[in-house]
Amino acid sequence: MDQFVVPQFIDVEDKIFGPVTTRQFIILLIAGLFLFIAYKLADTALFIFLATTLGGFALVLAFVKINGQTFHYFLLNLFQTLRRPSRRIWVKESTKDELELLRKAEKTIFIEKTAEVPSLSYSRIRDLSLAVNTGGYYKPED
Repeated sequence: MDQFVVPQFIDVEDKIFGPVTTRQFIILLIAGLFLFIAYKLADTALFIFLATTLGGFALVLAFVKINGQTFHYFLLNLFQTLRRPSRRIWVKESTKDELELLRKAEKTIFIEKTAEVPSLSYSRIRDLSLAVNTGGYYKPED
């Protein structure tokens, strides 16, 4: 049987010089370019403001890791989480025949019926998790 070498440390980025990786170098290079343009075009007060905000953001983006993730992945995950709803509830209100009638109808019918969102307490969640973990042997007291 053939033996294969399993690559290790695949999550470690390549270093350019010292502890600086390629990604960090490119981020700092782009921020330095913007700061140089700001130095040439802006007055002193505006340049100091831009240098502190843009430079600080570039340093955070390049060097900060949160839970083992780089900061730009953390920001992407944060924005995706904020856009998604926190609770998804499926409410089937119409049958297949009713949906076919609605599709064939020429006018648009607005359904203003809102579904009640059930509140989940800690004990209810605990009972559900016990029922799932025990394969249905645990019966919560209703």
